[in-house]
Amino acid sequence: FWARGSATGLGFLGGEGVGMEGFIGVVGGSRGPSLGRTRVVCNSIEVKKALLLVDHGSRRAAANHMLNDVKEMIVAMNPDVDIVEAAHMELADPDISMGIETCVEKGAQEIIVVPYFLSPGRHSSKDIPEMVDEASSGHPNVKISVAEPLGVHPKIGEVILERAGL
Repeated sequence: FWARGSATGLGFLGGEGVGMEGFIGVVGGSRGPSLGRTRVVCNSIEVKKALLLVDHGSRRAAANHMLNDVKEMIVAMNPDVDIVEAAHMELADPDISMGIETCVEKGAQEIIVVPYFLSPGRHSSKDIPEMVDEASSGHPNVKISVAEPLGVHPKIGEVILERAGL
């Protein structure tokens, strides 16, 4: 990561894969002399992230397999996502605890749990966060969060109109 200073301040020329976490120091100042080309040292650590999709789960195997299809679609749409896994809240395996365990075994340092639900009802607002909290207690060094359910989004409207043939 390189920076160029001037009498008016510090201008960044660019860098690759640099986050501001662990930034070691500031180079130059608003009234300092020209710095020319100066190496700025950053201690940026890439975090391996996982996406864990969670649906309700069903006694019907075909319904449970659909979540794996969604998982594969997400991998195809964005192959840069480190880890993508699927789990069920109840009635089928893998459950949320197993899904989190799989993500950790694959090296996840951060897990984003995405409820595959439309509305912010009891399961996505209360049950899933509680199950995630319980399952995460064995992994204190892994950041685990629960995203909002799918909710209202223009793309969902597009799917509804497509299914209705309109």
